Amino acid sequence: MAKVRTVLGDIEASDLGLTYSHEHLWANPPASQKDRDLELTDYEASVSELWKFKRAGGNTLVDATTLDYGRDAKQLVRMAKETSVNVVMTTGFNKHIYFPKWVQTLEIEEITQKLVRDVTIGMDGTTAKAGFLKSGSWNQLIHPLEEKVTRAVARAQLKTGAPIWLHTEAGTMGNEMLNILEEEGVDLTKVAVGHSDRNADPYYHLSLAKRGAYVQFDGTSKIKYYPDSVRVDLIKNMIDHGYVEQLLISADMGRKCYLKAYGGGPGFEYIIQKFIPRLLDEGISQKDIDTIFIKNPARWLGQF
Repeated sequence: MAKVRTVLGDIEASDLGLTYSHEHLWANPPASQKDRDLELTDYEASVSELWKFKRAGGNTLVDATTLDYGRDAKQLVRMAKETSVNVVMTTGFNKHIYFPKWVQTLEIEEITQKLVRDVTIGMDGTTAKAGFLKSGSWNQLIHPLEEKVTRAVARAQLKTGAPIWLHTEAGTMGNEMLNILEEEGVDLTKVAVGHSDRNADPYYHLSLAKRGAYVQFDGTSKIKYYPDSVRVDLIKNMIDHGYVEQLLISADMGRKCYLKAYGGGPGFEYIIQKFIPRLLDEGISQKDIDTIFIKNPARWLGQF
């Protein structure tokens, strides 16, 4: 049976339940990021938000905070124990503006070794293992260091079997990132392309899905980009073209201003309490919703 690697150990993929496939419970970007609204370092606020998710009906939360973005496994282990929510963490990188200096210094194989360690031994001085690998690209281009770490992520995937998640700035460069992974021999059915709805182009989404990758829409509720009506149409496009089994949905609420416990909103309850009911009201079936929020995350993450 396929297993998912959580911070408290491997569990059966079939036990994952309703899953948010890209969120942030703890993040501390480097000082080069002047916007400190992105800093989530209040334990009581973060765990309170996780409790809200659980009480709304959530079972598993995927935390996408990378080692260059202030990841802290000790904090997430504590939250998982306190709430009994399944928490899945990552190893890898966000985008080149956050990379530590050693990324430039080390060879690809040396970076690969670090990633493999996080998946097989533990992260941040703990025994909590990463459940997926992450790499990212910049807006309309892939920086040379981003290509370097993407190749390291690919090689770590081949060594560990861990699934991959890709940060795409403004939803660009998804296919180009898949090209790099494919060159390295990665099975693209194990890859999720994040932030795809930031580029609200139905043709683009289908081009990713046709290659076997998961397409993730993770901007739910963020009307500063566009209203959720656009996201509903994008979801219907994927379903109508037969790709419901390659669709992941989350909200990427990685700012204080998005989380109720930090004084913002709409918070982790939004998808369960408002967006899913809207999808049903707009004609999307409960079966498809279960596929998107339960079956697809379990299949993507269940590689162990």
